[in-house]
Amino acid sequence: MGSIVLIVRLVLADVRRHQVQAVMLLLAVTVATATLALGLSLRGVSDALYEQTRAATAGPDVVALSGETGPTVAPALASLADAPEVVAHNGPYPIVYADLTARDSTSSPVVVHGFAEKPGTVDRPLVTSGQWLRSGGTVLERGFATALGVGVGDHVTIAGRSYPVVGIAVTASTSIYPWAAQIGPGGGPSDYSGLAWMTRTDAQALASSHDLPVTMAMDLKLRDPAATQAFIDTDPVPTIRATFHSWQFKAQQDVVILRNVQPILVVGSWLLSFLAITGVAALAAGRAVEQTRRAGLLKAVGATPGLIAAVLLTEYLALALVGDALGLVIARLTVPAIASPTASRIGDVAGPGGATVAAATVLAVAVAVLSTLRPTLRAMRTATVTALSATAHQPRHRPWLTALSALLPTPLLLGLRLTARRPGRAVLQACSTATTVIAIIALLTVYIQTDRGYGLNGSSALPNLRGEHDRRLMLAVTILLIALAIVNTITLTWTTAMDARANMAIARTLGATPGQISAGLSAAQLLPALLGALAGIPLGIGLYGLFSAGNTIEPPVSWMLAAALVIVLATAALTAVPARWAARRPVAQTLSAETA
Repeated sequence: MGSIVLIVRLVLADVRRHQVQAVMLLLAVTVATATLALGLSLRGVSDALYEQTRAATAGPDVVALSGETGPTVAPALASLADAPEVVAHNGPYPIVYADLTARDSTSSPVVVHGFAEKPGTVDRPLVTSGQWLRSGGTVLERGFATALGVGVGDHVTIAGRSYPVVGIAVTASTSIYPWAAQIGPGGGPSDYSGLAWMTRTDAQALASSHDLPVTMAMDLKLRDPAATQAFIDTDPVPTIRATFHSWQFKAQQDVVILRNVQPILVVGSWLLSFLAITGVAALAAGRAVEQTRRAGLLKAVGATPGLIAAVLLTEYLALALVGDALGLVIARLTVPAIASPTASRIGDVAGPGGATVAAATVLAVAVAVLSTLRPTLRAMRTATVTALSATAHQPRHRPWLTALSALLPTPLLLGLRLTARRPGRAVLQACSTATTVIAIIALLTVYIQTDRGYGLNGSSALPNLRGEHDRRLMLAVTILLIALAIVNTITLTWTTAMDARANMAIARTLGATPGQISAGLSAAQLLPALLGALAGIPLGIGLYGLFSAGNTIEPPVSWMLAAALVIVLATAALTAVPARWAARRPVAQTLSAETA
């Protein structure tokens, strides 16, 4: 039998015997790698979507806008068509600033572009639903229509007049919703706005009948699309005050809505990876005696140290790589929804690239190796006879601890001794709890921030799209962190109970009740959890502060303390079941197994 076949058979047999542990490792690695892959995959996604939308809609290279009024504005913009760098154009056309109401309740500022019923060679909006313009109707930009919840056939009220929605379209001539205005009335700063199209006649009638502000615009196609800045620097219309927006500027604006997404996902993947290492390390520690015996059996039949290391590590590495593959698949399926929170762009989103796949794989391997390397080395270094007769590790006795704990009630006495005799697991529990509190504090901080809505006068009729997207993403990451922390807490309690079963059985022979044993096992997790919860509060505030603006509003201290208290109480509840089950194991059976 070849070494590879032997390793595969031994690994498969061990996975079948420990299916729960295998699933836990697979889940932890999958969640961590998927989150990291999502964060890294967002680089360049917005640019790709803009490029695809620009190609499908004949997007302009430069948009010239002027908020000035008077008869000279339109001719001045029209003269841009004669510039030697310009090969095609659209306009000049009016942009009317108005208010739009949908379903008699949702209101928002809107800019109305007065377009021809038959678009030209530049800036041809792509109709995704319904039809293009007709007199008396309006076409809504798709991101805006999605936010309003309206579709073809619905009616919207613009400046007090009802218009049927005849179509839904996308364009690359403006930034994504809600930044369609480009400039404000008179050339000043713009506000959050949606985009609608009307025929030029309808747009001009709308502006004149309600005395609404109007900006004139001109779309330009250059001979060299990369030379937009050089063209703008020549001041091509010196006779009027004009603002120029290049296609590069619009692509950069698209990225603004995802400004906080990548830090949330990448930092979230770090925290998830840390929890994954914590959980897998707890699993490996719980199986240390079994792995040592297994190594002794392999040594007894002539296995080399290299073969033993391969057998012990391959199981974790194989499961980690499977989890890595699942995480990358999840990232590929999820990235379109995260990368395009508005419906203003079209196109396909590429999956994780080579660098992202490599980073996720390195993370998965690191989780497996860092968690299991120490138990594997210990098993390899243990002599064969010692390994075959190995029992649970007997911790050192400390007289000062005995004297101190003797003054405490029995549950605290047992919990303090278990914590002090296994400081490594206490540190893992404290770190796991601190990581969970960090995520919850960051989530509370995100939710307490004040976001200006997209409705009229900053109302919340249309919620802030970027803020809502960040909150949903932060909530999802926090839920994943809490789920892994729950698994870690149960795992740590169970492994502690298994290692301490002999000591707990002796305590029962000396008069301790099953309830006291159960409370002692829970206390062994609660003591480090309490310290971790308290440490997580300032760490959470500090971590969020690294990626936020200076005017960040911190949640009330009472909220943060309440979150820490909830985590500690949840830890107590989670440890009660495995601790109670372990405490009810018959004493005679436990002592017989330990002395056999």
